[in-house]
Parts: sequence; structure tokens; C-alpha cells
Amino acid sequence: MTDIMQILSKLRRPRLLIRAARFGMVDYNRERDLKRLIREPSAPTPVRALTRLLSEEAEMEETRTNGDASYSVARHVDILIVLMSEARLLPTRPGSV
Repeated sequence: MTDIMQILSKLRRPRLLIRAARFGMVDYNRERDLKRLIREPSAPTPVRALTRLLSEEAEMEETRTNGDASYSVARHVDILIVLMSEARLLPTRPGSV
């Protein structure tokens, strides 16, 4: 889990994307939003979800930086909302549940 936290702490994205995601976190509903983005019948654990979301977000970032026409700002913000919200569900210190 510390690997995930290290990756998250080193993540650097444009300020506008992060601000939009922070606003979206207010309306985050884990059952609805997480299942929609990862396309699974039930919501996985936060660690499993973050692992998958980090991979998808990295692909979105690469698409954005390459200037690819298939880039979707809305999808990128959705992924960041879920990523940031799921990170809040992680235990803050080792051994906590």
C-alpha cells in the first residue's frame, strides 16, 4: 500500500484538472461512480481500485500530453475524482483497518 501512496504523492497534473476533480469529489458515490468507471459488478477494495485507476489515469495522461484527438477531459476528470476519493479510504497508518 505504501507503493500506492508514493505513486499518488508524486502524481503531478494540471491545476485545472485537479480543481475540477476536487469539486467533483463532493458528489462522489462509491457504488455508482466506481462501478461505472471500472466496469465491474461490485466495488472492489480501495487498494485494488486504486491500482487499476492509476493505470487508466496514466493512459489518459499520455493521451492528453500527446495531443491525441481521442482524449476526453470529462473522462480524465471522472477518473481523478474516483482516484482522489478512493485514496481517502486508505488507512492512514500501517496496521489500521
